[in-house]
Formats: sequence, structure tokens, C-alpha cells
Amino acid sequence: MHEMSVVESMMGVVLRHAEQNRASRVTKINLVLGEVSSVMEEPIKFYFDILSRETITEGAELVFRRTALMARCSQCGGEFKVEEFDFTCPDCKGTDTEITSGREFQVESIEIN
Repeated sequence: MHEMSVVESMMGVVLRHAEQNRASRVTKINLVLGEVSSVMEEPIKFYFDILSRETITEGAELVFRRTALMARCSQCGGEFKVEEFDFTCPDCKGTDTEITSGREFQVESIEIN
């Protein structure tokens, strides 16, 4: 059920931007989905099909782009891809790191008519 509220939020963003651009129809929604995001593609598609009915987004194609889990080391400043949930910096072996990508779920762009 978590995905339903995510789709409602996503549709709010899409519809707001479509309206600002005087769109009559949204044909494609490009989404960014992080590797460790709690959001899954199939439930998003399922709820989108339901919630988009009788809106200008009905029938729009959902396109997902996956992002890798990335982190930045606080000690050396290096950024690296996290492998097997090992957050140790491969350059300096520092363990004070922060996630920079891989958890996101966002609308990257929309295509309209």
C-alpha cells in the first residue's frame, strides 16, 4: 500500500507541471529509481494504471532509470559505488561515509502534448 501514496505524490508533481505547461496529454513519465529504494516498479505501474484513469496521464508510458548505490568518504572525499553493502572507502579504507545516491524515487521528466 506504500506505493499507492508514492504514486499519488508522483502524479501530483506530474499533473502540476503538465498544467503549468498547458498540456492536453502526458505521454511519458521518466522516473529515477535508486538501487535500494523501497519503491518497486510493478506496484508503481499497477497503482498508476488505477490512479491515472480519466486524467491527462491515462495511458502514459512509465520509464524507469535505475541509479546505483553510491557513497562519499568524509575522510578523503572520494565517491564510490557501494558493493555488497560494504560502505568502506576503497581508496583510504575510511568508514565515515554517507550515501549520495541509490535511495531516490523521483520524476526526472515528462513528455506532453
